[in-house]
Amino acid sequence: MLCSLKERPELPPVLPGFDHIKRFWDPKHQVYVAKILPGEFYVSGAGEVISTVLGSCVSACVRDPVLRIGGMNHFMLPVHGGHSSVEWEGAPISSETRYGNWAMEYLINELLKAGAARDRLEIKVFGGGQVLANMTDVGAKNIHFIETYLASEGMKIMARDLGGVQPRKVMYFTDTGKVLVKRITRVSNDTIASRERDYMRRIDHDIGDTKQGSIELFD
Repeated sequence: MLCSLKERPELPPVLPGFDHIKRFWDPKHQVYVAKILPGEFYVSGAGEVISTVLGSCVSACVRDPVLRIGGMNHFMLPVHGGHSSVEWEGAPISSETRYGNWAMEYLINELLKAGAARDRLEIKVFGGGQVLANMTDVGAKNIHFIETYLASEGMKIMARDLGGVQPRKVMYFTDTGKVLVKRITRVSNDTIASRERDYMRRIDHDIGDTKQGSIELFD
């Protein structure tokens, strides 16, 4: 009861380049949460939680435990070589961060820019579920990518929750490195699967028509 009456602190300042990320106060955990969508990533040194929902997508949670700076990405497909820009949810973002190779490079580089040391980085990975029946197992490809990528970079995975058939809600506490994972119910699972089919079609269309210039993955 006392916790619910605790005075809400001011919204912490955001690092440059992350103004478009939606942030809100979570009264249950008494912390500000940054919610990232597919293709987005976020870095915080202000003790925020980063949250997302994963189907076949994968998120890497990366943190410097000394400076207590952490970040999370959310990528949809393993690898892509191109560079382009789109507008998503009304804010310009880099469309290459939909792909694992770019999502990892962007996240790690932003952490290093914020003062993190590469040799101190702790990494935890989540997602890669097979939520789309009768479709190529994108989740398995994403899992293979993240494990291969981190091994090639000499980075050890400290914790993982990968694969399976259920989507996950992930909450990453950037100051402590704690991660909460919740398995999604069947009703929500069906909704997420429908959305994944939609954005996979949109990605295919975007790749096939470079003049389109924008995609929209979630309502």
